[in-house]
Amino acid sequence: MGATKAVTDATFEAEVLKSSKPVIVDYWAEWCGPCRMIAPVLEEIASEYGEKIDVVKLNVDENPAIAQRYQILAIPTLNVFQNGEVVKQIKGAKPKAALLKDLAEFI
Repeated sequence: MGATKAVTDATFEAEVLKSSKPVIVDYWAEWCGPCRMIAPVLEEIASEYGEKIDVVKLNVDENPAIAQRYQILAIPTLNVFQNGEVVKQIKGAKPKAALLKDLAEFI
C-alpha cells in the first residue's frame, strides 16, 4: 500500500469517523478478485486527490466488527464518510472514470 492506508476495528474511529476531510473506506478481503482489481485504481485516486479525501482499506475478514456495524454484505463496497456519517455507498468494482464520477462531489 502506498497512498491508501489500512484501518482496523481499533483505529476506525480515529482514522475515519473523526477525520476532518471525507474518507473513502474500501471494504475488501484477500480472496476477493474484484477487490484486487479495484485496489490500484483506489491507489491512484488516493495519490491524485489525497489533499481533499483520504482512502483507507478495511479487511473484512480481519475486522468483522466494523463490517457488521455498517452492514457490508458484499465486497468490494466503498463507503464515503463525512463528519462521521456514511454519505455515499458504491458497490462493486468500477473503472476509474466511473469512480471519479461517483466521487466528484468530494474531490
